[in-house]
Amino acid sequence: MEIKCKYWEYKTENGHIVLAGKTDYDNDYLTFKVAKPYNLWFHAKGVPGSHVVLLCNAADAEKSDITKAAEVAAYHSKYRTAKSAPVTYTQTGNVSKKSGMKPGSVLTRREKTIKVIPGID
Repeated sequence: MEIKCKYWEYKTENGHIVLAGKTDYDNDYLTFKVAKPYNLWFHAKGVPGSHVVLLCNAADAEKSDITKAAEVAAYHSKYRTAKSAPVTYTQTGNVSKKSGMKPGSVLTRREKTIKVIPGID
């Protein structure tokens, strides 16, 4: 699969790939061109940050995979130095964009929130 955006790449302990966009345009490309509707999408709640995608079937994601992706999302946001950060996540199929919205801006539904310590270890 050719990826036409800049991103950071990480792996969960279970071997799943976690991608984080570097710019608003990369975030859009990652969310709407790379991710599949059944993947999980993450974003630091209420602050600017990267769109993060866990490349696995949401049904196959274990708690440790979700935690790792959320930690990456918190790290690549304004929460980077916080002791704890809220991160929302949902299946990528629940992420949408209305015409005219600026790059990196999205609408989500059916999201859950997890609190994590920002990090990329």
